Amino acid sequence: MIQLRRSWYELLKDEFDKDYFKKLQLFLDDEYKNYQVYPSQQNIFNALNHLPFDKIKVVIIGQDPYHEPGQAQGLAFSVPENVQIPPSLVNIFKEIEDDLNVKCLKNGNLERWANQGILLLNTVLTVRRGQANSHKDKGWETLTRKIIQLVGQRQKPAVFMLWGSYAQSFAPLIAPQHLVLKAPHPSPLSAYRGFFGCKHFSKCNEFLRSHNEEPIDWR
Repeated sequence: MIQLRRSWYELLKDEFDKDYFKKLQLFLDDEYKNYQVYPSQQNIFNALNHLPFDKIKVVIIGQDPYHEPGQAQGLAFSVPENVQIPPSLVNIFKEIEDDLNVKCLKNGNLERWANQGILLLNTVLTVRRGQANSHKDKGWETLTRKIIQLVGQRQKPAVFMLWGSYAQSFAPLIAPQHLVLKAPHPSPLSAYRGFFGCKHFSKCNEFLRSHNEEPIDWR
């Protein structure tokens, strides 16, 4: 079931031999056999497979995948092109447009971001259809915490966008050479409490330029 870019496999292979991951695999084998689970098995590690470890410029942390048919594609906040844009992503696009004075594309497929060096990482990588958080506390969090820690301790600077208290709980894993940007979650419940107006996208590009990196085209 593990279809993983070699550079990531080398970094994480010790995790795959640990008891928690073996239990997680047994759980997932059963779930995929007996229920509808998202994303498809080949897309579970989509966020990692889009870019090598050393090419990461930005990390955006989500929680678990969308749980309705046709939405989840293994990238946090992202949906395929022909799918209605979810409310949190609508708000993300709104802040980008206000912050950078640009017009975002009217599709929610964020592969265009991943291809520029943005790690769109959910901390739980699978979910049962129609049941948010159904794969919570099954072992994914241990693996994704390790991933965040690896990037957070990397010497080459990156930008971490931590939206909401859950994402912000990972801040202690991030070394001082990185830029950590914190704001409320962009969901309709909290976006007006400080996500709107946070200007994370211009701050991110400013930081990248100051480290001789190409800025992100956020459109």
